[in-house]
Amino acid sequence: MIDSTLTHAASRRLTLGVGALIGLCTLGASILLAVAVGAVSIPLPTVVGVLVGKLMPGMVEATWTTGASAIVWEIRFPRALLAALVGAGLGLVGAALQAVTRNPLADPHLLGISSGAAFGAILALLHTGLFLGLLTVPLLAFAGALVAAMLVVGVAQLAGATSADRLVLAGVAVSFIVMAGANVLIFLGDPRATHTVVFWMLGGLGLAQWAHLIWPLAVLVPTGLWLWLRAPEMNAMTVGDETAATLGIAPARFRLQVFVAGALITGVMVAFSGIIGFVGLMMPHIVRLVMGGNNARVLPFSALFGAIFLIWADIVARVVMAPEDMPIGVVTGLIGGVFFVGLLARRRM
Repeated sequence: MIDSTLTHAASRRLTLGVGALIGLCTLGASILLAVAVGAVSIPLPTVVGVLVGKLMPGMVEATWTTGASAIVWEIRFPRALLAALVGAGLGLVGAALQAVTRNPLADPHLLGISSGAAFGAILALLHTGLFLGLLTVPLLAFAGALVAAMLVVGVAQLAGATSADRLVLAGVAVSFIVMAGANVLIFLGDPRATHTVVFWMLGGLGLAQWAHLIWPLAVLVPTGLWLWLRAPEMNAMTVGDETAATLGIAPARFRLQVFVAGALITGVMVAFSGIIGFVGLMMPHIVRLVMGGNNARVLPFSALFGAIFLIWADIVARVVMAPEDMPIGVVTGLIGGVFFVGLLARRRM
């Protein structure tokens, strides 16, 4: 019996290791393809050569033009990396929120966190100016996301909405209110800048730069690690607050901590990519179908799947209307809306 259990555990670890290896290889291949395709196609050998030449100078002989090198290194590679970071962050936050709210429909977009982040970013872009330099937009976006998360919790408590379903309804209500405030900020802003802000609100990665990548990376890694280390508590929360309390967890305080961590990640991601919905909704469900319900696996694989998904969504956004970029939020919204309807139908059965 013991030998059978050990064999099963070893088999499960092997499966997870193989799955992670396949996922990472898919992520790498997706990044290379994202750099290669676009209004001006660049052969994959050239892409690899430019990247190797930049990362390890002197390793390869440059047989490509300066223009091709600039497109690969200065434009498309940072954009692909930003897509991976944003997708990973949104997928991770969605998995965490679904665990602590015990609602499979929870994600940063539906709970109003993305709307709060957009409000803060719009306030910085149109009204306050970059008074803290490049940090201004992500800091105000985080502040807006945090305030929105606190409003959701406050509205739920005020209305006695203790169930997970009602918490999501409170998030939807707060999202509408916050977005109304964001629209007022746009209406009162400089008309010459509002077009750019409106396009940014639809989601886009076209402004990705190397200098921008440090901020989402610096937030995602430590905060994501903290969420992953709290996976056992999330597993207990999925059973119910009473069960979690018997295990020594303070459900309300832990849920608040996860909301703050989710607001931090979402705020920074929205600051650099605009509002991109449904990534946090879809990825955890797909991961649970493949990896099971243990959040120690769901959280990292939701991040991995989210990174791959958003890279491919960005490829579609760049190719379908080339040479123009379609807002990536349109692509994720279309796919996510269909997924959301299917999820509702599945829950009804």
